[in-house]
Order: sequence, then C-alpha cells, then structure tokens
Amino acid sequence: MGLISLGRERLRRRSRAEVIVDILSEAMKGANKTRIMYRANLNFIRFERYFGELLSKGLIVVVDNPGSYSGGVVYQTTEKGRELLVILKQARDIVSL
Repeated sequence: MGLISLGRERLRRRSRAEVIVDILSEAMKGANKTRIMYRANLNFIRFERYFGELLSKGLIVVVDNPGSYSGGVVYQTTEKGRELLVILKQARDIVSL
C-alpha cells in the first residue's frame, strides 16, 4: 500500500518532510491552493491535511492579490516557513550523503 509499481521498479512514498518541502517551495512566490496541490503532486485529502497544519503553524499565510482577475485567494510561504524550508533541505542533503 502506498507504493506505485511500474514494471519491476517500485517508487517509494515521499516522506512527510519531502511533502512539506514541496508545498513550501511552491508557495514561495505566492500561488492558489489548486496550483500548490498539483505542483506538490498531492491528492485533495493529503493536501488539505498538510496545508491546514502549515497554515495553523504560521508557515503559510493568505496574501492580498490585487492583480488577480479571478478574485482568488493566494497563499505564500512566511519567513518562518522559509527558515523551515532551508533546514529541511539541509537535512535532506546531509542524509543523502
């Protein structure tokens, strides 16, 4: 369960840290929920779980989007989120020695 089989190769499931890195990275310059969800390659249920937690911890915030013609809400990674992103990327680099 949780693994995708492609022929003889098996893809492993991403870790919690990898999913958080993907979400925070996509929200760096600001994006709507749908864009972040698709770019992070998450289904709706998993995305809502992670995204809600990141919002509640102040790692992502809603930002004003005066240039939006659709009136959509835009989310952006906060300074605290950027700090976590740097730490998680450094940890990934150390572990992947």
